[in-house]
Amino acid sequence: MKDLITMADPIDRSELSPMTSADIEPADSNASAQPVASSKGDAGATLSATATETQDTLKQGASNLRGQATDRVRLLAEDGKSKATDALGQLTQILNDAAAQVDDKIGTQYGQYARNAADQVQSFGAKLDETTVDEIFDEARELVKKSPGVAVGIAAALGFVVARLVSAGVEQRGA
Repeated sequence: MKDLITMADPIDRSELSPMTSADIEPADSNASAQPVASSKGDAGATLSATATETQDTLKQGASNLRGQATDRVRLLAEDGKSKATDALGQLTQILNDAAAQVDDKIGTQYGQYARNAADQVQSFGAKLDETTVDEIFDEARELVKKSPGVAVGIAAALGFVVARLVSAGVEQRGA
C-alpha cells in the first residue's frame, strides 16, 4: 500500500521544510507599494509616448508614399499626354491624306469634310499640348462634380477599351 501512495505522489516530502512567517511577510517590512504603482504609471507614459511616436512615424510614411504616388501619377500623365498629342498629330495627317483621296474619288465637297475633321483634331491636339496635367485633372474633377453620370459612363467606356487592348495584347503574346 505504501508503494501505491509513493507512486501517486512523486514529490519527495522529506526534503521540504515547514512554512514560516518569513515566507508570508515581505523581506523588508518598511517597503511600500508606491514604487510599483509609479513604475506602472511610468510604463503607461512610456507606452503612450511610444504609441504617439509610432503614429507620427506612420503618418510621415503615409505622407511620403502619397507624395511619391502623386509624383508617379503626374509623370505617367505627362507621358500619356505626350503620346496622345503625338497620336492626334498622326491622326491629323491620316485625315488630310484621306481628304486628298476623297477629293479625287468622290469630290471636293466630301474631301472638305475630312479636312474639317483634320482641323478639329489638330486644334484639339494643340489645346491638349498647351494644357498642363494639373489643368486636365482640374477639368476632370469639375466634370465629375457637374455630371457624375457622364463621368461614370466615360470611366466604364475607358475601362472597356483598356480591357480589350490588354486582352488583345495577351492573345498576341500567347499566339
